[in-house]
Amino acid sequence: MQALITIGAFLLTLGVLVSFHEFGHFLAARACGVRVLRFAVGFGKPLFTYHAKNKTEWVLASIPLGGYVKLMDGRDHSQNITLEDQTHAFDQKPLWQRSLIVAAGPFANFFLAIVLFSIIYISGVPQLPAILQSPPENSVAAKLGLAQGDQVIGWQSLGSEFVPISGEFDPVPSWNALRWNLMDALTGESGFALELQDPAGSRLIKTFKAGELPKITPDGDPMKDLGLLPQTTPMGQWNELKLSPLKALGFASHRVWLISKVSLRLMVGMFTGQSSIKQLGGPLSIADMAGKSAQVGWQPFLAFLALISISIGLLNLLPFPMLDGGQLLYDAWELVAGKRISISLQEQFQKVGFLLLISLSLLALFNDLQRYLSP
Repeated sequence: MQALITIGAFLLTLGVLVSFHEFGHFLAARACGVRVLRFAVGFGKPLFTYHAKNKTEWVLASIPLGGYVKLMDGRDHSQNITLEDQTHAFDQKPLWQRSLIVAAGPFANFFLAIVLFSIIYISGVPQLPAILQSPPENSVAAKLGLAQGDQVIGWQSLGSEFVPISGEFDPVPSWNALRWNLMDALTGESGFALELQDPAGSRLIKTFKAGELPKITPDGDPMKDLGLLPQTTPMGQWNELKLSPLKALGFASHRVWLISKVSLRLMVGMFTGQSSIKQLGGPLSIADMAGKSAQVGWQPFLAFLALISISIGLLNLLPFPMLDGGQLLYDAWELVAGKRISISLQEQFQKVGFLLLISLSLLALFNDLQRYLSP
């Protein structure tokens, strides 16, 4: 039964996220007057095909591990485009419209994450309070005098400032909210200040300067070195985070922005050596997390979908050929140079991009096998 839930949750995850990504491309293409020849969910042999009046072929295929949108494009030699239809071809559109169509897929993933988080916050979700355990010896928090039972109630990013501004603290509703703020500060190497309330009810402010923060390293644990860790709290003492639709939308947008920044920095860190490549997960990791979150409840599963959706959006914006970010890089070149990159050169880049993606996929699969099959 557990295996069926895992497989079902995995297929649902891929189906929803990939379809939404491609639907972003679809909507932008239609808005810009580009004809969509095919919208396919999955690969392989078509199981269901529908021909719409606008000449778009909707396909549900047998292998539910992706999808694609096929646009009318004069660069595709297999397409016979009449002179009358050229105005509906992707390659005939101005640069800003072509870039919008390409970027719409990743940004659809970010939008979906905001919607999913908003649903969670509107429905109400129990949150672990930001009460701290005793900081580890020699950690930054221990040196600043933080103690067990201190509760973080306010957050202030210092940036280039060295002294917190009184009254400028943002409320901290939960440990989860604090954790993403901390990860943002650590990966961005930015100082911050905390407003705390000790067990006796007294309020105090502690300043964490940028130069004193632990560095992100492949083998280190920056949160432990920082010394800000949550205290175990019984579920009965957790706070419910329940927001109005407008506030939920704002809170979710901020959360997606934070997660995107942190994820992008960690992703870049894998190429610079700051982050461990062991963090890279493949299909086994996604399937395992999908199954576990689905078994816990619908809210954890929606949160998982939101996180993966953000990851898909960021991954597609990487400047690799064969990804949306690679096409946007070509568009940037066209904007600066005033001419398009030749088709032959793009084809060479595509081969390099294909090798890069295959290498990353194999590395992710290798990490999965080590993670789940090693004794």
